Amino acid sequence: MARVYNWQLGRAMDYWYSENRPKRQFGAVFDINKCIACQTCTLSCKTTWTSGRGQEFMFWNNVETKPYGYYPLAWDVNLLEALGPQTWDGATYSGRTVFEAAPEGERVLGWMPEAIDYASPNIGEDEINGSVDKGMALSLPQQIWMFYLARICNHCTYPACLASCPRSSIYKRPEDGIVVLDQSRCRGYQECVRACPYKKVYFNPSTGTSEKCIACFPKIEEGIQPQCFVNCIGKIRLQGWVNPPERAREDNPIDYLVHVRKLALPLYPQFGLEPNVYYVPPIHVPDPFLIQMFGPGAPAAVKTYRNARNDKTLAGLFALFGSTERTIPFFRISGDEAIALDDDHRETVRVPIYEPLVIRPAEDPTRRIIRLNTT
Repeated sequence: MARVYNWQLGRAMDYWYSENRPKRQFGAVFDINKCIACQTCTLSCKTTWTSGRGQEFMFWNNVETKPYGYYPLAWDVNLLEALGPQTWDGATYSGRTVFEAAPEGERVLGWMPEAIDYASPNIGEDEINGSVDKGMALSLPQQIWMFYLARICNHCTYPACLASCPRSSIYKRPEDGIVVLDQSRCRGYQECVRACPYKKVYFNPSTGTSEKCIACFPKIEEGIQPQCFVNCIGKIRLQGWVNPPERAREDNPIDYLVHVRKLALPLYPQFGLEPNVYYVPPIHVPDPFLIQMFGPGAPAAVKTYRNARNDKTLAGLFALFGSTERTIPFFRISGDEAIALDDDHRETVRVPIYEPLVIRPAEDPTRRIIRLNTT
């Protein structure tokens, strides 16, 4: 095995191939606090990519309710239990990754879902982590909580699916780092399904080959964000390009949220894949749960997010989420406006950072009536 550097772990780790980063890496940020679980993203992906025979159970994009929602069933808790204690020494992960914990004779520590595990994509939806019997005062973090977690393929820097495939049918595109699967080489061994800790590779029994999210790369090539991004009702998603920390740029929106402000965090970084979809953690969830899911930086990220309204750069950047279908490689703040820029630093869209506040008198003097919320 090769030794590669995983900046999310703060250390080198074992991986089956040498480090070979693409020219630029697809990256995305999801703001969990704004997700309403409307499933518009899920439907837009489903109708675009997985409406065929053998794809009935596939959701390349799904939204699940934590702590009790999973698709497929128990996808994360099964692996967390198998991985054992996941310890951090500050920002350095001292536990084992799925590559370092692999049993003898296997490349990745994984598990194979059964068909029934895909049968209930909405299991646990809207279920809270406790019960309210006699009323409860509201405080943060809340004692009773749940949140929505939207998931796509993470297009990892060190994909487990790629490492496990005996046919070399999975590869990262050198131009954008998107992980794709060559079905002409696939023979349906399903090692990728077993290996992916996020369970975002699926086997099509009709074709006998595996399939997965392709980040809508035909749209990416035209400078347009993926289907699940542009159709998001809550405007929780932003797609761009993420650099390693040593090459981070403050005018790159993904870099700014991930590296500069450390506000957007990877999902289960302890797995060791260096995923490239990042999450703004929910502000109302206890720290231990957030640390297990997003790493030791979660409490500080929550604190930063709570103050975002007083930070013009952060407030402006979040205002750009969902403001255009175009990919946003760069941005800048000008006065009270946030401006998205393309690869040539030309303006794509301009949005106000703060919406005007208008307070109407309770009485309408012209019509001599009292205004209600609907008038």
